[in-house]
Amino acid sequence: MLDVLKNQRTYALIGHGGCGKTSVAEMLLYVAGATPRLGKIEDGTTALDYEPEEIKRRGSVQPGFATFQWNKNRHFLIDTPGDLSFNGDLAYILASVDAVLFVVDAVDGVKPLTKKLWQEVSKFRLPTIFLITKMDRDRADYESALNGIKNQLGVKPFLQNIPIGKADSFTGVVNIVENKAYSFDASGKVSEVAIPADMADEVEGLRESMMEEIAVCDETLMERYLEDPASVTLDDLVAATRKAVVCAELYPVMVASGLKCMGGQRILDAAQLFFPSPLDVPVGVKEVEGEDGSMLKVAPDGHPACFVFKTLFDQFAGQLSIMRVLSGTITPDVTLLNPRSDARERFSTMLFMTGSQTTPCKEPLGPGAIVAVAKLKETKTGDTLCDEKHPFTMLKPKLHEPMISYALAPAEKGDEDKVFQAMGKLLDEDISLRLTRNEETGDMLLSGMGQSHIECAVEKAKRRFKVTPVLKAPTIPYRETVKGKAEVQGRHKKQTGGRGQFGDCWIRMEGLPRGSGYQFVDAIVGGAIPRQYIPAVDKGVQESAVRGVLAGYPMVDFKVELYDGSFHTVDSSEMAFKIAGSVAFKAACEKLKMVLLEPIAMVSVSIPDEFMGDVIGDLSSRRGKVLGSDAEGGVTEVQAHVPMSEMQEYAKTLGSMTGGQGAFTMSFDHYEDAPPPVAEKVIAEHKKAREE
Repeated sequence: MLDVLKNQRTYALIGHGGCGKTSVAEMLLYVAGATPRLGKIEDGTTALDYEPEEIKRRGSVQPGFATFQWNKNRHFLIDTPGDLSFNGDLAYILASVDAVLFVVDAVDGVKPLTKKLWQEVSKFRLPTIFLITKMDRDRADYESALNGIKNQLGVKPFLQNIPIGKADSFTGVVNIVENKAYSFDASGKVSEVAIPADMADEVEGLRESMMEEIAVCDETLMERYLEDPASVTLDDLVAATRKAVVCAELYPVMVASGLKCMGGQRILDAAQLFFPSPLDVPVGVKEVEGEDGSMLKVAPDGHPACFVFKTLFDQFAGQLSIMRVLSGTITPDVTLLNPRSDARERFSTMLFMTGSQTTPCKEPLGPGAIVAVAKLKETKTGDTLCDEKHPFTMLKPKLHEPMISYALAPAEKGDEDKVFQAMGKLLDEDISLRLTRNEETGDMLLSGMGQSHIECAVEKAKRRFKVTPVLKAPTIPYRETVKGKAEVQGRHKKQTGGRGQFGDCWIRMEGLPRGSGYQFVDAIVGGAIPRQYIPAVDKGVQESAVRGVLAGYPMVDFKVELYDGSFHTVDSSEMAFKIAGSVAFKAACEKLKMVLLEPIAMVSVSIPDEFMGDVIGDLSSRRGKVLGSDAEGGVTEVQAHVPMSEMQEYAKTLGSMTGGQGAFTMSFDHYEDAPPPVAEKVIAEHKKAREE
């Protein structure tokens, strides 16, 4: 088992949407013999983008998994979506791999989305190889992409290889470490050739720099290099490079063309040479941290534990729990404990995945393995499964909160529960989705990482569960408040024969600063109102405040002081004083100035520098207040306060404005007085809805 694990590799493909990740994955699978042909995104024939929604969009909407052999060593590969709308669970994937193959587009270079993804990867300090792809394209610019990695991502790249030619003349690479040149053919085969004469001087200079970079990371090698450079062998360089990559001190850079299948063999060789095994760490023994601060030793003979980082649906096998083996050895008949649900889960079927194809796994699996287990009854994404005698729950990485919400409604009345149940099933697969009911508005709200994310979830629900949810803009959570101060009486008296109803209260009501909430002050003296009826007045005020006065939205930021009243020894009751409190509230609202409050979001937009003026102008047109901007490495980050009502379709606008190069995040910040035109429109819509 130790020999197998020593050569096992588990890594993820990361990069912005459209950079060519899936084409690279197809190339790797084809070159490794895992697929019989080279799939193409344009034809909808890729192995890893197999869902109808992915074929339609020509892009990944969920992670693609592949298990294959390279030189008799097992590789586990995860192709991640590049669109931020679909990688809300990226942190779980990064916690489940040992390394990253980070793809940068030679045509578009480093985009704002590239920078955001690299920030995520950097948090995990994962060994990384940068791959500049699309080297065969007309506008491919290797130097520009390399400078982007240096300047915009803040990485000091280690030139593992450099391209021979570009665009149509891209034919191969010079490997700086090996000091050899290789040419590629259309079948993915590699042939060693002479280093082109016009590149000889460049290669010699890069090789000297490379030797120094490697030596800096290894003191022993540095001493040998300074004494006698000729004594440093290729094996020495490879070993030192691997050590530096595992420590995340060196970041090799490679080049390829996924569509033309050029460079796949060299990438797989580099992954085998430089990426860590599941047991490798820079210092000491590898461990996994638990929620309670405990540490689990990673070893094939350790206590068995697995982390479920994704759930998928298979039309034949049903629900598949995708997990990484954290420690120990698991077999197809193992039974593990789920500490969260306190359930014992038996692994009846273990599967290796390559896209939609699954292969039964009948062998023991050790740390680092990615495997799918079918039909676990009490296990969800984010759960840890462990040895019953040695309970352990892995400390889960924090996920980003959903950015946007839409209201869901059934196409036909009466199907609300069907739609809610269908969408709820998708939440098991996609933990970055949220499904809630807004008690205030009655809306069924679906929240996700972006508009495309939510639209795709609805498409999937229609296809799988035969329901017809309709998306509509959610009700904006406006609020109401008051300004000024008023004293009023609330009196409820009713005589219907027999016992009557009597409640009488006097209140002072006034507006409070934003964010103060609701305050109730009991200022009754002398028993004007018995103590048991005072909470009823408070309740009457609060129930009326929830329904609002202006436009049906809850009232906030006001104080009610109950200072006087009267009661009847027979006819007074809690209900009578509750009604009296409601009457007093409404009477005070008639005297005070009513104000509609609108929610303001904190918006952060990342765009290439050249789009800053357009983006700021657009935010201003949405009544936004720009707070500032930061520019670094060709990317500008703009912060602004913008009314939520103006951000409903912002994702599409930003995409068209920046050619898909912009990204934004949004979160609620505070409430402000709505301008009169906005308030009048909201109030009119509420009045019309009530009349209808």
